Amino acid sequence: MAGKPFTGNPVPVSDLATGILDPVLRKRAGISVGLVQSWEEIVGERLASSCRPEKIQWPRRMREDDPFQPAVLVIACEGLAALHIQHQSGEVIGRVNAFLGFAAIGRIRIVQKPLSGPVRRKAPTLRALTEAEKARLARTVDKIEDEGLRASLERLGATVLGRRKQG
Repeated sequence: MAGKPFTGNPVPVSDLATGILDPVLRKRAGISVGLVQSWEEIVGERLASSCRPEKIQWPRRMREDDPFQPAVLVIACEGLAALHIQHQSGEVIGRVNAFLGFAAIGRIRIVQKPLSGPVRRKAPTLRALTEAEKARLARTVDKIEDEGLRASLERLGATVLGRRKQG
């Protein structure tokens, strides 16, 4: 390999792909990779499984000093999801605008078509914890006063320990 040898820190492939895809998506669809990747957090798991953002259509500005006009978010969805999106359009617009950081979207246009949804990974099977692991975990979180937080941290600890091989 000719040229200067690599001396920087390793970079995740997803960061490289985002750096390459983001400008292409912005130019072709007016949409960012971040919006597509965060769609489930924006609209919720139930809606995200049957719809996806297709593009953002920005209104044309004839002159530089024309006032800003919000864009139209085009959402592709299947069957009943179209009805749900239409019913919740105000909330979806608010969430997308909050994600983008400004009032970018003014309305939604729905396009019905079949989607090939993301493949859901099956949750790993966790092994049962030993009595010693359970006791150690309980001792670790027993000083936490908030009951909900203590229970959440105990579940998290059980999941982490349950993924490890016993030995």
